[in-house]
Amino acid sequence: MSDTTVDPTTRKPRPLSPHLEIYKPIPTMVMSILHRVTGAALYFGTILVAWWLLAAASGPEAFETASNFFGSWFGRLVLFGYTLALIHHMLGGMKHLVQDTGRGLDKDFTTKMAKAQPVLSIIITVLIWFAAYAVRLG
Repeated sequence: MSDTTVDPTTRKPRPLSPHLEIYKPIPTMVMSILHRVTGAALYFGTILVAWWLLAAASGPEAFETASNFFGSWFGRLVLFGYTLALIHHMLGGMKHLVQDTGRGLDKDFTTKMAKAQPVLSIIITVLIWFAAYAVRLG
């Protein structure tokens, strides 16, 4: 219940909730945000995969349209980004799976993993694309 006899000018102002701008970004926080971002990117990227599959089932004209898009420089850039998001999200999920067992929860280890995750994501993505082009050309 509020006390109506108290003079409102003598009350202390209520504390404001902290805004995101006051927090210093730390690696684990950034990777948590990127995990959510890559999850959203995978949602939209999967729509493109579904388009490709529907085009393949619809006939040669539709499949050629989809293939032309994915074969263009922009389409390949989108596919590279999709692959990067997939690998990054997978590595984050594997980290969470290990942490669900109670291992790897100390601050130093989580910070090292947060710093290694984007590097590993890029390396694995480049290796996947290198292997795909090697199979395609060879």
